[in-house]
Amino acid sequence: MIKEILIAFVIGGLFCLPAQILIDKTALTPARILVLYVCAGVLLTALGVYGPLVDFAGRGATTPLTGFGYSLAEGVKKAVTEKGLVGALTGGITGAAGGITAAILFGWLSALFFKSRPKK
Repeated sequence: MIKEILIAFVIGGLFCLPAQILIDKTALTPARILVLYVCAGVLLTALGVYGPLVDFAGRGATTPLTGFGYSLAEGVKKAVTEKGLVGALTGGITGAAGGITAAILFGWLSALFFKSRPKK
């Protein structure tokens, strides 16, 4: 178990490193970097690269935003095989429903307990 945790930690950290470098060294906004990571996850899944990485790194590969892209792509792939072309429209939402629900729930809870302020 300790080995799996260490692998997940290292792989997850290696995903975060380029994002932090992009934030520090470029004019890219964090929102654009987030979109880039989700799209990279979808692309790497389509190329067949991300699945083996998930098998190796576990949560270290599925927790970052590239993992969200992986969930979207896998959901679409599964829905297309089951439902045909309609699955291309519904599969992403179905595949990532847990992550979407958690983001909405925790965002709502944060809004209840913390007062947001605009940046100065």
